[in-house]
Amino acid sequence: METQIDRFFNPSELETVSKAAVISEDLVNSYYKLSSGQWLKNRYDIRTARDLTSHERVDGPFAQVVKYEGQKADVPLGSSRFSLYTVCLQDPAILGTVTVQPSIHLLPFLVYVLVHELVHVVRFLQFHHRYEHTSEASMTLAEERRVHCLTYGILAPVALEGLKQVFDFFEQWRIDHGQ
Repeated sequence: METQIDRFFNPSELETVSKAAVISEDLVNSYYKLSSGQWLKNRYDIRTARDLTSHERVDGPFAQVVKYEGQKADVPLGSSRFSLYTVCLQDPAILGTVTVQPSIHLLPFLVYVLVHELVHVVRFLQFHHRYEHTSEASMTLAEERRVHCLTYGILAPVALEGLKQVFDFFEQWRIDHGQ
């Protein structure tokens, strides 16, 4: 029997992931005022735990961003290289949280998590923070706090039922404890 701890998103939950991705992409694009040429569409991918390789799975965080280097197949020159970021959703951590925290609903939680990860991607692409093959768990506390504050700033004006409970859940990440 599959336990909650190792459960993957079911088909209905995957639809919620897709809906959250559309909402999150739109919000991040609007916040950063990215033109269609600048937008991330072809610079990142979102995958759920069922499709992750072993190095893309982590314990603890709800998601992590992994950077890959790509190159156009028909262009052998190094100048055609590009970065591709994969947002690796950790289904067991997400589902475990919405199960034990009945006030937190899946859609607003996923929107927060995805906006947070897309802010990381934008910051990497715009060189505001350097990607160094580290997991979300080992990212600097200051950078994580900064991204949580940006995430809150993007989502605060959004009318989405259940978002306040998600803000409350992540509140400690926006507070500077003098560290």
